Amino acid sequence: MTIHERPMPPLNADERATLESWLDFYRTTLVVKCQGLDDAQLRTAAAAPSPLTLLGLVQHMAEVERNWFRRVLTGESAPPIHVGTAGHSGGFEVSDQSSYDTALTIWQDEIAHARRNCATRQLDDTSPFMNDQVSLRWIYTHMIAEYARHCGHADLIRERIDGTTGI
Repeated sequence: MTIHERPMPPLNADERATLESWLDFYRTTLVVKCQGLDDAQLRTAAAAPSPLTLLGLVQHMAEVERNWFRRVLTGESAPPIHVGTAGHSGGFEVSDQSSYDTALTIWQDEIAHARRNCATRQLDDTSPFMNDQVSLRWIYTHMIAEYARHCGHADLIRERIDGTTGI
């Protein structure tokens, strides 16, 4: 997929279509940021001293999808996917066994789970979270912000790797 094939969110749609479209827009943006790079480039921490990589971002977003759309939204007991050496399960840490193809497949599987779990719920439906209730609307909004922030990181990393900007 290229930047020109990335679906633009509708300019005048209902709330749910708008939220889902923006979330998909940023999901696709992260894929586009990784395209055309080899394994070494995807593992490159391009903004020293940060160890953040494009591969680590893909792994992290799989963890985030799993957390919000499985653990929080449905209460599923889904174990962490990527556990780092320090026991942190954010997915940012890239091991020698990590590969982009595997990370992409896992992330896409988590997105598919998310879509299935959201399909039968209304935006006002809630789930227990932090001694309170969180709505699907809030989760969608949070996920859009999470992706937008990390797509900004991906912009900087990609530019440092090969000079590509604006995708």
